[in-house]
Amino acid sequence: MFSKLHIVIILKCLNFYIFLEFKFNKMLTKKRYSVKDMVLWTRGETLIYLSYAAIITVLYTVFGFTFLNVPWTPVALIGTAVAFLVGFQNNSAYGRIWEARMIWGAIVNTSRSWGMKVQDMVTNEYCNDPVSENELKEHKKVLIYRHIAWMTALRYAMRQRKSWETQHKAKTNQEWRDAIHIPEEVSSLEDNLLIYLSEEERNYVLSKGNKQTAILYLQSKHIRTLKEKGLIWEFYFLELENVIESLFTHQGKSERIKN
Repeated sequence: MFSKLHIVIILKCLNFYIFLEFKFNKMLTKKRYSVKDMVLWTRGETLIYLSYAAIITVLYTVFGFTFLNVPWTPVALIGTAVAFLVGFQNNSAYGRIWEARMIWGAIVNTSRSWGMKVQDMVTNEYCNDPVSENELKEHKKVLIYRHIAWMTALRYAMRQRKSWETQHKAKTNQEWRDAIHIPEEVSSLEDNLLIYLSEEERNYVLSKGNKQTAILYLQSKHIRTLKEKGLIWEFYFLELENVIESLFTHQGKSERIKN
């Protein structure tokens, strides 16, 4: 026979493990966490559970609440259910992390392709009225900088908090966030876009709800204008549009994980 004291302690330990799994898997991920990280990050919850267990222990051993004895069966059933819950949560968290890494890798590769194609496809080769090399370089620079603006806007969109996200309110999470200096909380999107977009384009993007989508629209409009001027061959135009379509796909996958 197990006393209610034993059951409470076991269940609280299991609940504490679930809390740790949720806290670490949902907020931050890295290869390993030190004992110091664990102690500092969970000190508040640890004190609460230890105090609660101490109160139950005193009531049972000092005041003689021995009538709280219960059989082992409930503990086994609840422990099995908790084990399944923790397993499902671990699998779900790891799946999201792995998918996010795949999406990030795809964005990196597509960005490299965009830079390569812009560099080689914006030329005077098929233009009836050639422009200067400086103007060509300026067009290329705008296209590349605007792409960096898209990645910046997407990064800020992924950092925006949803109504169901509450872990940032925990004191220890706030301390950890301050310690690692999250860029999106240090400076605003408006300030970051100053480097990559003109004032007119920046005002247009900031007026939209989905700012990263607005930037891709500007990219498509720009290469269409270059195609009409003959600075981009029609086949090259289709290639660049395909790259933009891939960026839309990667963006949609990122937003799906976020939401």
